[in-house]
Amino acid sequence: MRIVRVMWRGVSLLSALALFGAGLTACSINHFERRDPWRDQAEQVCLAKKLVEPTEFITPVAAMDGPGPCGMQQPFRVTRLGGGSVVLKQRMTLGCPALAEAEAWLADTIQPAANLYFGVPVAEINAGSYSCRGRNNQPGAKLSEHGFGNAVDLMSVKLADGHVITVKGGWRGTEAEQGFLREIFLGACQRFTTVLAPGSNVFHYDHIHVDLARHDPRGLRRICQPLIKFTPQLGTGVERPLSRPVPPPRQPAAPQAPVDIEEDDPYGVSPMSKAASPTQVARAPARPAAATAYTSAPPVRPAPHVATALPEEAEQAYDEPLQLGAPAPSTGPIY
Repeated sequence: MRIVRVMWRGVSLLSALALFGAGLTACSINHFERRDPWRDQAEQVCLAKKLVEPTEFITPVAAMDGPGPCGMQQPFRVTRLGGGSVVLKQRMTLGCPALAEAEAWLADTIQPAANLYFGVPVAEINAGSYSCRGRNNQPGAKLSEHGFGNAVDLMSVKLADGHVITVKGGWRGTEAEQGFLREIFLGACQRFTTVLAPGSNVFHYDHIHVDLARHDPRGLRRICQPLIKFTPQLGTGVERPLSRPVPPPRQPAAPQAPVDIEEDDPYGVSPMSKAASPTQVARAPARPAAATAYTSAPPVRPAPHVATALPEEAEQAYDEPLQLGAPAPSTGPIY
């Protein structure tokens, strides 16, 4: 019985911890917030105007209601944009208004800017979409527009030639990367009511956030941050030299000399230094080597002092191999 009680206590403790974790997750959503009526109205108008047409890449799914006020009447699952020409690295879930503006932003700004600065179109986009959470992922904060499928976070684009331009690295990257990202930033400010790029705050250092939130009753106020000094080139009719978003690939190194040839023999004493080499090295004229302690003749081994009575035995002592066994006991003095 005692063992059973201990087991039940363990199960009860785990259940309590699970309920506590679920409660913390629920607390991250502001359940006191209500869904504004204008959101459903904007969806109905967009759907009535058929601004989004279902395709094999844009699929309508069942309505999303909750948790809390999150969700949308008619969500769309998107795998490609631009009529299938632009792949999405991760599938997006958006409402009709945000999806319609994202398609227009791609066609009117992103693709023209890519062709203007790099000479190739965008082939892939890495962006985030629906997520029921507080703004800037802060628990208890006002719900983000992502929770209503009304926002997009653009992290990076891949060009048709394979080069990738990230918002984090390209915002202060090469001249072409900076120009391209600022073009699409200003283009987004013409279409979305909220646009936040690197420099707007600490939360948007690596992506461009766009949404269709209403900041006033009539939806006329717009937020476009940060303020930048940049003259757009799109629509001016002025051609500019094409650039690449990254330095050109490194050229293969020239064939190296075989490993058995020493081309940098500073003293000219190795046998291979006399071989023909494509690299001519200037050398000082040879000088007679001065007698030094390092170049003098090897010292003469002194003759051992041997007894005159046994000249042959003393000579044989140098020719005999070393004995591996223990030496014979000696009766003479030990020095």
